[in-house]
Amino acid sequence: MSKIVKEFQLPYYAVIFSSQRTDGDKGYAKMADKMVELASLQEGFLGVESARDNELGITVSYWSSLESIKKWKNHSAHLIAQEKGKKVWYQSFSLRVCKVERDNFF
Repeated sequence: MSKIVKEFQLPYYAVIFSSQRTDGDKGYAKMADKMVELASLQEGFLGVESARDNELGITVSYWSSLESIKKWKNHSAHLIAQEKGKKVWYQSFSLRVCKVERDNFF
């Protein structure tokens, strides 16, 4: 589980990735850690929040621009992880990109 990320300059973008996994790890945890580490080095990356129970996982990454999201989507290592996800790790998933114009924290 990750910490709540806050304090970004508005507006910014959220990429919401919801997934149902296949059984077993099959190298998933190691690749997920690697992807977060690599994403954090990309220009425009602001942070990430992630939670998973037995059936559903939700990861939200935050970005300063649509261009930075596009560059991350097309990053060579990320493309490899995406393909393995489709073939090995996920039963199903959804991806949503949202513009954040207001946020509140407690």
